[in-house]
Amino acid sequence: MKRLGKSALLFIAIGLAIYAGVYYAAEQLMYRTGHSNPFFKIAIAQDSTVDWVILGASHAMPLDFADFNAQMQRETGLRILNLAAPGTGPLYNRFVLEHFLRTHRTRNVLYVVDAFAFYSRTWNEERFADAKLLRCTPFETAIARRLWDYAWDEGVDARAVLDYVTGFSKINNRERFDRDLWEGETQFDRVYRPSASAVKKRIDYLYPDKTSPAVLERYLEEFSSLIALARQEGAGVVVVKMPLPPQYRSQLPDEAAFDDAISRLLAARDVRFHDLSQRLGEPRFYFDTDHLNRAGLTEFFARDLKPILVSGRGG
Repeated sequence: MKRLGKSALLFIAIGLAIYAGVYYAAEQLMYRTGHSNPFFKIAIAQDSTVDWVILGASHAMPLDFADFNAQMQRETGLRILNLAAPGTGPLYNRFVLEHFLRTHRTRNVLYVVDAFAFYSRTWNEERFADAKLLRCTPFETAIARRLWDYAWDEGVDARAVLDYVTGFSKINNRERFDRDLWEGETQFDRVYRPSASAVKKRIDYLYPDKTSPAVLERYLEEFSSLIALARQEGAGVVVVKMPLPPQYRSQLPDEAAFDDAISRLLAARDVRFHDLSQRLGEPRFYFDTDHLNRAGLTEFFARDLKPILVSGRGG
């Protein structure tokens, strides 16, 4: 019986050792293929202090496509780190900023705001369990601890913690040898052909729970906490809405109500808000229903964003 017990323990030990080896290999491979994950960017950031951290969802991501972030840095003389991630709302962005501020500093935070991210758990609590984000997030005990806190205090699914700690999504990543590239980056130089059906499909996807004043209030509170966190660490905050094509912008549900709510919140906290959503209306400036292509971003940066960054006066 003792011999059987020892054999079982040996079998378990060998299994755990193999799993640990596979986990280590998957982690090292992730560092070789990493690119757009915000926690990966923090892990490899060379500057301990930057002038601007950019947060938000996919509308902020083209600012770091190809060589555009380097171009912005050259033209402004500023250090800029883009930590936006697709489909992420204020709760997830606060999580990212908290981790960044553990070991780094920023003079300002630029938050690219999107109404859809304030209307559903899909873009907040549920994003923490997204396999595509987890498999590209470097393992750090500080992230694991904070993720557990969010599961305990913020309603994040505890399975996200288990997945992250065990490396399940990382080990079982079928795209493990592919670069962590959001598909939009491959279309950066494309020119979009307007499609009413594509816009409708996009809106339905972004608003799975429609709109609710109560849900909006919940995530406005989370956004307020993010602002307070940045200011507590001495960083100014600027909020912008990126340009959107008229065909898409006109279909956004309850956008006027969102604009009113976010404007009142930011005014009460003395945060500068730039609604630039109507700046570029021509389809030639977009690579899909609502994201700026290289030509649109170049125009937007020169006309609107560069002066905001150079002024460096966050609220």
